[in-house]
Amino acid sequence: MQSTTVKDWMKDLVVFIKPNASVKEGLATMRHRYADSLIVEKTDTTTYGIVTAIDVSDKIVAQGKNPAETKVSEIMVSPLITVSEGMLIGECAVLMRQHHIHHLPVADTKGNIIGMISAGDFLVVAEAMGTNFKERSLH
Repeated sequence: MQSTTVKDWMKDLVVFIKPNASVKEGLATMRHRYADSLIVEKTDTTTYGIVTAIDVSDKIVAQGKNPAETKVSEIMVSPLITVSEGMLIGECAVLMRQHHIHHLPVADTKGNIIGMISAGDFLVVAEAMGTNFKERSLH
């Protein structure tokens, strides 16, 4: 595989939410921002977290919880597994497979979240691989 990095494929748009926001608020934010994940902001006492559509399915719908009465901090996954923007895209795919995750936040050298790469992005990566990365018009 040609050397191509996470930075080449990540989305710069990251949607953040406060940890004390309700899941209902999070769902509205996800719908309005066309996002299937939210980064839960860190506080003085917590690290970043992530809430994905799968978390909502597993921890709200499947368990019959009321999203208006549940905080995103109650269903988030934390601490985050993150990648650097310089990681090779193939290594990133392996990491996602090893950890059984579909979203990987991209962090800068200070630990700030600057992007997101998700399983859906790898559809475009795979398509580009078919042309030896000569055709990347979908990105």
